[in-house]
Amino acid sequence: MGALTQPQTALAQGQSAYKTGSGDEVRITVFGHEDLSGKFLVDGTGFVSLPLIGNVKIGGLTLRQAEIAVVNKLRPDYLKNPRVSVEVLNYRPFYIIGEVQKPGSYPFVSAMTVINAIALGGGYTYRARENNIFITRGSDTSRTKKKANHETIVLPGDVIEVPERYF
Repeated sequence: MGALTQPQTALAQGQSAYKTGSGDEVRITVFGHEDLSGKFLVDGTGFVSLPLIGNVKIGGLTLRQAEIAVVNKLRPDYLKNPRVSVEVLNYRPFYIIGEVQKPGSYPFVSAMTVINAIALGGGYTYRARENNIFITRGSDTSRTKKKANHETIVLPGDVIEVPERYF
């Protein structure tokens, strides 16, 4: 389990290549066609349901890749040269489990660190092992636990685990 000690590295890697996922709310704009544009929720299987063209898989794609997926569904049957923009309005939540006062899911806030997330969870319990925190990145398909510290940046879909101490 490698440690994530550089918050800037996690932020740069995590947000420059942010991939949409289940629970994200996105705005898809088809320029010149307001009837095809709107706010959409990415469902549990990674699809959004768009007017006229139906379901489009954007889960697991970067915003640019999602734009291309929508353009490919629109062209050539519906629009000749569609111009599409995809932006995230509300990110999926992150989760905190283990030895915090209020474990659960919390709304993602940009530039949040592990210590901010723990504070949202009501702080540590008396049994918490405060120097042994783990994070599982929501974008990591292998779901590998990594060692984290208080300055580690939290990204959408992450699971923060605060284990119990044994003595």
